[in-house]
Amino acid sequence: MTIRVALAGAHGTMGTLFDSILSDIADVEVVARLGRSSSLDELDHADLVVDVTHPEASRAIVEHAARNGAQVLVGTSGWSESRIAELRGSIPDDAGVLIIPNFSLGSVLGTTLATIAARFYSSIEIVESHRASKADSPSGTAVRTAELMTAARAGLGPVEAPHTEQRARGQEVAGIPVHSVRRQGVVARQEVLFGGTGETLSVIHDTVDPSAYERGIRLSLDAVRTVRGLVVGLENVLDLGITRA
Repeated sequence: MTIRVALAGAHGTMGTLFDSILSDIADVEVVARLGRSSSLDELDHADLVVDVTHPEASRAIVEHAARNGAQVLVGTSGWSESRIAELRGSIPDDAGVLIIPNFSLGSVLGTTLATIAARFYSSIEIVESHRASKADSPSGTAVRTAELMTAARAGLGPVEAPHTEQRARGQEVAGIPVHSVRRQGVVARQEVLFGGTGETLSVIHDTVDPSAYERGIRLSLDAVRTVRGLVVGLENVLDLGITRA
């Protein structure tokens, strides 16, 4: 059975990568490639909608696709916990939506390691760097990492984050300062900094080429076919072989 796919954001960097990968999957046919001026009606004949657009456009695309019975794979950044909660209340209970803040295996492993470490350190900050043209900050990966670390620290008290009223201290996400750098020559980098008595720990992940996303994209395209409800994170697609926090 051929799966009909609509690709929203087809002409962007991630859209181009998705298009190349989709064309290599035997039982998939891309029936629509949407750009900025496309109508949402172009999604209506798809079994699967892939959304790699812009944070401002993503919600309408996901809601429209889910209400029309399509499975949805979201690679658009900017989906915070609060936005996900709003989406959960606006789509059918039997919808299948998979949101992936970052398709890199190294990135999800870095976030998992940081989530484990967060239980043992109370001084935590995130520094993330992306290309100069990235539309949103903090990155969706940094937001996801901060939210997971704070959840892992439930019952341990807030993170030590002094002087966060000063703008140079970054933006607080789930109580953790996040510093965003946008510059040329960078694909993606995240460093989670931990401080403890007499020691520091850094969990660093660098994406040096977009090809790092390919394996995660293929795994997600396979997993989204059977997703029920709203699932967030590549870690929920992988078998990490550990007990999660």
